[in-house]
Amino acid sequence: MLEELKKEVCEANLELVRKGIVIYTWGNVSGISEDRKYMVIKPSGVDYDGMTWEDMVVVDIETGERAEGKWKPSSDTDTHLELYRRYDKIKGIVHTHSINAVAFAQAGLPIPALGTTHADYFYGDIPCTRELTQDEVEEAYERNTGKVIIETIEGLNIDPAAVPGIVVKNHGPFAWGKSPANAVYNAVVMETVAEMDLKTLMLNPLASIARYVLDKHYMRKHGPNAYYGQE
Repeated sequence: MLEELKKEVCEANLELVRKGIVIYTWGNVSGISEDRKYMVIKPSGVDYDGMTWEDMVVVDIETGERAEGKWKPSSDTDTHLELYRRYDKIKGIVHTHSINAVAFAQAGLPIPALGTTHADYFYGDIPCTRELTQDEVEEAYERNTGKVIIETIEGLNIDPAAVPGIVVKNHGPFAWGKSPANAVYNAVVMETVAEMDLKTLMLNPLASIARYVLDKHYMRKHGPNAYYGQE
């Protein structure tokens, strides 16, 4: 079942390796079926070398149970499920431990919007969640990771389509998008702007971007009168 989605999700996972933002088994990509009944996700702990679309695992969105696949799904499955259940516009999700984004997560800080590269893809700071409590970690760690992401998005009144990513405190980045490939794209951009920020803040801890510049760059690509690119 869902062979085309399996191929799409597998290719998206392999793209993380090609872009250099995962090593070993440090990441996962998922995608959701058109009817939003099933999720396809990378198997848990399986190395990217030699991984094929037939290794992907199908999970029932409602029950969280494995519907098809020879492997266990990613250990982050419940986090992905929480986001899919909450946001209909999300069709692909990525989790990595990319170095620069993780640095912000471990510092408990958002990735600030400092320049036009950031503004082209994220309409404002990329937030950092609060730390999970001991009870949340012990009760249902991955599910509560999803819940704290949702809590942060909604507490800050953020449109998840306009800011397609977040860092979870002490853990790492999650990104999402309109497809698994688009979610990977956003994860790569997040890692890149995190690296830019770290270098910028070393040079000037007070660096910032004017709101009107951020507005211009985001809107020219994503606004109602967007003109970037070809028709």
